[in-house]
Amino acid sequence: MDQNTPVSEAPNQPTDSGIVIRPVTPEDYDDVRRITRDAYIEAGYFDDDTHPYVVVLSDIEHRAQHAQVWVAERDGAVVGSVAITFAGQRYTDIAVEGELEFRMLAVDPAVQRGGIGRAMVERIIEHARTLPGIEAVSLTSGSDMLRAHQLYLSMGFHRVPERDWWVPNEDILLWVFRREL
Repeated sequence: MDQNTPVSEAPNQPTDSGIVIRPVTPEDYDDVRRITRDAYIEAGYFDDDTHPYVVVLSDIEHRAQHAQVWVAERDGAVVGSVAITFAGQRYTDIAVEGELEFRMLAVDPAVQRGGIGRAMVERIIEHARTLPGIEAVSLTSGSDMLRAHQLYLSMGFHRVPERDWWVPNEDILLWVFRREL
């Protein structure tokens, strides 16, 4: 899978719960920036928006240039986002050939625990199944992101500890999860 995989392959129809998952547009950027930043800060992963990774999370313009970015929309409002990458792409951390990797999954803290993250992951898995050569979905999650781990495990992902890695120059261990298709 190369960097030119068409974004038009992204879904754009409502899920069973009425959430629309679609490609990001420039009009969504401010919502995605706020949602992603707030989700990580309010969960306690970072103290404020000056942390270097929060700055990266806030740069949706760059992310949208180098990865497929999808948003979740409910009742006309953007409530979540995620980046999708493949082996060898700029935003890829851990995907190897044959894997779709998703990153930076974030749901607006005001509507978390309402099934939005699950709907987004379900749609990612459905999409991955349609892609030639893709045999698995992988992701990285902070070792302290326990709620996220519960979601991934409940959806058939399993830990791949031999692929875990440390963020360079940080004391942050990242766990790898994978789900075969």
